Amino acid sequence: MKRKVLAIDDSRTMRGMLSAALTAAGFDVDLAEDGIEGLEALDRSRPDLVITDINMPRLDGFGLIEGARQRENCTGLPILVLSTESGESMKQRARQAGATGWIVKPFDEEKLVQVINRLIA
Repeated sequence: MKRKVLAIDDSRTMRGMLSAALTAAGFDVDLAEDGIEGLEALDRSRPDLVITDINMPRLDGFGLIEGARQRENCTGLPILVLSTESGESMKQRARQAGATGWIVKPFDEEKLVQVINRLIA
């Protein structure tokens, strides 16, 4: 059975890049444009891992992570932040919200797939 990844980013280009890279690596990929759409997709999609941007309209990545962690079926779900932000305070805030890891954009496709495989093995 294919593993499913939910990728949430307000950039159409980034969603396309993630979809292409992860599909080529053998994952099923669901996409969402912001945190609100991402939370709705969590219930519908039942992903094995979530990748989220931080800076998004309507609901940012921190809000998405906190919202996901409040769901009973998402307490152990790996959540990777993929952002242009790299400040330690942002990373710490994401960890406190419940993020599993942080990758800085632009991402290396091979390394991203390696991290995902390690987290959902």
